[in-house]
Amino acid sequence: MTSEDLLRLLEHHWTTVTTGLEADDHRKLSDALRELREQTAAGNPAAAARAVRRLKRTLAALPPGHPVAEALGGHRYAAGPRELPRLATIDAVIGVLGTPPPDPAELLHAARRRLLAAPALTEAEHAALTGTGHPAPADGDDRASSEDGHEDLSEDDDWASSEDGDRASSGAGHREAAARGGAGSAPPPGGPDPAAGLIRLRDPDDGFRYPRFQFKPGTAEPLPVVRRINALLCADRDPWGAADWWLGGNPWLGGVPAELLGVVPDDALERAAAELVGAL
Repeated sequence: MTSEDLLRLLEHHWTTVTTGLEADDHRKLSDALRELREQTAAGNPAAAARAVRRLKRTLAALPPGHPVAEALGGHRYAAGPRELPRLATIDAVIGVLGTPPPDPAELLHAARRRLLAAPALTEAEHAALTGTGHPAPADGDDRASSEDGHEDLSEDDDWASSEDGDRASSGAGHREAAARGGAGSAPPPGGPDPAAGLIRLRDPDDGFRYPRFQFKPGTAEPLPVVRRINALLCADRDPWGAADWWLGGNPWLGGVPAELLGVVPDDALERAAAELVGAL
């Protein structure tokens, strides 16, 4: 088989090649493709042939039975003439296979950074508007939080903390604030726990944030429909997932739910959330 044949085979089966290789092998594949392009552009058949051999060795890691693995194992594909493939063919394969798949952790970080970039109230702003106080933790509280994995962590550890951990940290904070207020203290504006039913996202740099779409403009008064939908979306257990629903495009609604508050009827928003929950 010629190098052109191999490249066309890869282009045809790029989806299963991507899923059939481990991340390290995918990086080797990317490197071999780029080496092949460089040597082909330089008009160096011998070096291009070495890049093709490197490419084939990497593809040997594909699962048995994969069309590319079977083709490479066949007698007629054992060797081929030393002719340079077309640069357009190499570029087409690099376009679909030349970039290693992103690290799942990087995808998670990017998704959370996008959600944290939305307008929001900080913990201090929310506390000031609701009169809850939520003072910064004392040294002892800080150590306790650190042991639970929710404070004083590196960025990677911060992002890796579980949603249940975020919820536990949030609930503990509110219970502690209530306890400091004393049994006879007056409830803060908005009820005993003004953060109940709200999405509360943990920013590794700036602490907790409440996406602003949840409140009536200029206040910290939660919109009732937001609290109802947050309950449907289990925002107490999965605040990031709930925030992604509100702040992402929704084909059922034809827009971003957070931007449609007050624009479409509340029951339409609730039905859209219920559709999602029912499909899970």
